[in-house]
Amino acid sequence: MTDRYAVVGNPIAHSKSPIIHAIFAKATNQDLTYDRLLAPLDGFLKEIDLFKSTGGCGLNITVPFKLEAFEYAATQGRLTERAQLAGAVNTLHFSDTGVIGDNTDGAGLVRDITINQATSLTGKRVLLIGAGGASRGALGPILDEQPGKLVIVNRTKAKAEELAELCKSEIVSGIGFDELTEHYDIIINASSSSLSAEKLPLPTTVFEACELAYDMMYAAEPTIFMQQAATAGAKKTIDGIGMLIEQAAEAFYVWRHVRPPTTSVFETLRPST
Repeated sequence: MTDRYAVVGNPIAHSKSPIIHAIFAKATNQDLTYDRLLAPLDGFLKEIDLFKSTGGCGLNITVPFKLEAFEYAATQGRLTERAQLAGAVNTLHFSDTGVIGDNTDGAGLVRDITINQATSLTGKRVLLIGAGGASRGALGPILDEQPGKLVIVNRTKAKAEELAELCKSEIVSGIGFDELTEHYDIIINASSSSLSAEKLPLPTTVFEACELAYDMMYAAEPTIFMQQAATAGAKKTIDGIGMLIEQAAEAFYVWRHVRPPTTSVFETLRPST
C-alpha cells in the first residue's frame, strides 16, 4: 500500500513541496504520494485527525499552523529537542510509537549553508536578524555547528535578549539595531523584511568581512536584503530556496530514514542556475 504524505496550510496552492517530494521519492525508490491540504483557519486539528485516521503517515506544516502543530504534538505525542527549542512544528510523523512533532527548518538552513554553499559556521561570528519563529527555529542547528559568536539583532531589543536567553550559551547575545558596531562573517536574515521590500537599518560596517549574507526568503530575483548586502561589500549573497529544499529533505529523512539527493531539485526549481 502506497504511503501518504502531505503539506497542510492556508493558503497552500503555491507550495512547491509536492514537486520536491515527488523528486525525492523517485530518486530513492520510495513508494509514496504527497499532496497539498488546504485546512480551514479554524479547522486545522480536524484536518490532521482525518488525515491520520485514514492512514496518513506524515505531514509538513506551513503557515499559519506551526504553533498549533506544536501544541498538537505536545499533547498527543512527543516533541523532538529541536522542535522544543524552535517552539514550533513543521513536520509531523505518525509512527507505530505515536505522534512525533519535529522542526526541520533550522537543519535545512544549516545544511544549505555548510554543504551547498560550502561555508563553515564553526568558529565564525554569526549575526541573526530577527527574533521571531524563523530565528528561533534556526538557533539549535546553528549552535550545533559551534560558531565563535552568535548575535541576535531585532528592532525590539527585549525580544532579541529573550531569545538569546533560551539558548543558555555564553556565546549568544541579543541586541538592538542601534548597537550594531561590529562586523560579522555570516549574516542571516530571518526577518520578514524582504516580503515587504523593506531595507533593514544595518550599517555597512557589518558586511565588511561578510563571507555569506543569507536571506531565508526566496524569490526569482535577488531580495532587497541581498542587494543591500552586496552593495555593502558581502562576498556572497544567497536566498532561501536551498533552505526550502533542504528542510524538505530533512523531513523526508525523518519519515523514510533515507536522505534524498537534492541536486536535481535545485535544477528543477532553478533551471537557469
